[in-house]
Amino acid sequence: MTHKRLFISLCVMMTIMVGCAQSTDKAQSQSKSAKKQQSASVHDTIKAAKTAPQPKRTGKSRIVEGTYESAVLGAPRDYTIYLPKSYDVEPDRQYPILYLLHGMLDDNHCWVTRGGLQQVADELMAKGTCREMIIVTPCAGGEANKDWNGYFNMKGWAYETFFFDEFMPFIEKQYRVLTDRGHRAVAGLSMGGGGATSYAQRYPDLFCAVYAMSALMDIVPLPGHKAGPNSMVGLMSSKVGELSCSKFIRKASAQTIEKMKTIKWYVDCGNKDFLLKKNQEFMAAMDARGVPYKKQIRKGTHSWQYWHTGLYIMLPFISESMSD
Repeated sequence: MTHKRLFISLCVMMTIMVGCAQSTDKAQSQSKSAKKQQSASVHDTIKAAKTAPQPKRTGKSRIVEGTYESAVLGAPRDYTIYLPKSYDVEPDRQYPILYLLHGMLDDNHCWVTRGGLQQVADELMAKGTCREMIIVTPCAGGEANKDWNGYFNMKGWAYETFFFDEFMPFIEKQYRVLTDRGHRAVAGLSMGGGGATSYAQRYPDLFCAVYAMSALMDIVPLPGHKAGPNSMVGLMSSKVGELSCSKFIRKASAQTIEKMKTIKWYVDCGNKDFLLKKNQEFMAAMDARGVPYKKQIRKGTHSWQYWHTGLYIMLPFISESMSD
């Protein structure tokens, strides 16, 4: 009898222990499940915070700074872009584009920091005297004989190939650009004015308008910059002379001249600019071949004061030259 009672007691104790163990396992399982659900909830919250749309700027233009890693040049090239005020709030809208080139020894920042591009563009667009457009300044300059200067292909520096084969396609894919000729223009000052003119002469199917301001139409002695023929400045100078904008017109075929006539041209140079004579030679060549253009010989020198005020003429001209 004693053995039977002991056996029953042992069975009862084992049943109680199994039940406790099951309860503990269930509680632990429930605890793990709760922690897992809590963790998932936190993770989802973090994920949602990261993917939530950020508020966009409205009612203001903005300046974008970027760098393009060029395979052609084997070096990075900086650029600066002006985006009009509607760009961020009209995501389906496409815009005309102006490639605005800087002068020798300058860089992509100068039209904004020294020329007041954003302020002038905002003012003219607000008045309705200039349509909204994207304005791009690539870097083709820097310190003399330390950095390459120039918009053409030179020994060791194929900038023109970079511009047309890499840079333009990149910009016009990255930003919402109207990519037809009727909505693309080129302009510039000094070295950039000559570069813009030469680009349009040799690629007339790409641009509808050109504004050449104080333009380096042909090589002249550069004040304060003496350089050997194989130096960076020397190579740039040689190429400018080789691609002289005036010589190009005088030697161009009748077919090329007819293509040039489809472009809207504007020549703007100060009456005391050291490049005035070369601009007058260019205009004489245009007259001789019957290529129409607008001109402005304003009071001024080769200076940022002149180029800043020139923006008030340039941007409306470019705007009215583009397709509706």
